[in-house]
Amino acid sequence: MTIGVPKEVKDHETRVGLVPSGVMALREAGHEVLVETLAGEGSTIGDDEYFRAGATIVQNAADVWSKADVVAKVKEPQPGEYRFFRPGLVLFTYLHLAPLPGLTGELLKTGVTGVAYETIVDPDGSLPLLTPMSEVAGRLAVQVGAIWLERPNGGRGVLLGGVPGVAPANVLILGAGVVGTNAAKVAVGMGAHVTIIDRNLHRLRQIDDIFNGLVVTLASNVWTVSETVKQSDLVIGGVLIPGASAPKLVRRDMIASMRRGSVVVDVAIDQGGCFETSHPTTHSDPVYTVDNVIHYCVSNMPAAVPHTSTFALTNATFPFLLEIANKGIEPACAGHPGLAAGVNTWRGGVTHRGVAESQGRELVSLTGPWA
Repeated sequence: MTIGVPKEVKDHETRVGLVPSGVMALREAGHEVLVETLAGEGSTIGDDEYFRAGATIVQNAADVWSKADVVAKVKEPQPGEYRFFRPGLVLFTYLHLAPLPGLTGELLKTGVTGVAYETIVDPDGSLPLLTPMSEVAGRLAVQVGAIWLERPNGGRGVLLGGVPGVAPANVLILGAGVVGTNAAKVAVGMGAHVTIIDRNLHRLRQIDDIFNGLVVTLASNVWTVSETVKQSDLVIGGVLIPGASAPKLVRRDMIASMRRGSVVVDVAIDQGGCFETSHPTTHSDPVYTVDNVIHYCVSNMPAAVPHTSTFALTNATFPFLLEIANKGIEPACAGHPGLAAGVNTWRGGVTHRGVAESQGRELVSLTGPWA
């Protein structure tokens, strides 16, 4: 099988879908690997490293897409890449289709099998390919929040950890999952006053044990969110419904109640965001202001630290990619229900319930040898 690794074209997306060790393993398994020139440059991986691992370096994206049976990427295809779609192509990447009906329509029209990292599941229900980037994004959220709270950047001028005699910043984290837990680790480490809100009481008990009472835990409801947002200097949104649009937990009137120069970081923006005032931004233009509150809603946050992110991501994705390459997509999914759960589009139909419900499309079941 031929695996293609194009250079990412999303704004400041400097990660890459495969590292040289993965190329070597695929080659040893009898597969061909095409890597677009400079694909790994942003992650400090040169063409020479891919070449030494056995990859063929290709000079343009069109050749990678046209010759590959499976294209391994990091982020969802951009409009300029839609022209490369064709029947029979397997696309293995983060798709986040729920808020992207245009991309979904193109995948369906061209018959591309879209396998989304974010909906592949482990037997325990966890999301193994989303976890590493959620870890990175959760930790980054506190760093970028602290930067945008600085007065030269338009923020309140609050130091996250405070100093003796001056209270630390109030950091509110919505969601006690992977993003929330990692954000809390960094925020607590920086000395902030940290609150986590979640609807899962069992998870809140776990958070209380993990942080030994250093984090305030609150059960989620509209009143609690509203009152806590009002007192917060930094609010981090990390709520996820796998494959579906994120719930809008923070309403416009709640944003208006925050103090001037406060900051919100919407890590859930890939799935539509959990603030009513959120819309996607880029690393080139990362923030905007609504009611004097700074919004950071970059949809590919981990690309800010691409070396760490690429290796963390490919540690998780590669075993699945190798399985697809060795067996073919249908046999691989037939023997691996967790991988089958990652299939979002197949033979012109939507096969993931969250995507179908978010876009009002018909849900199609996987059939034949996949069933």
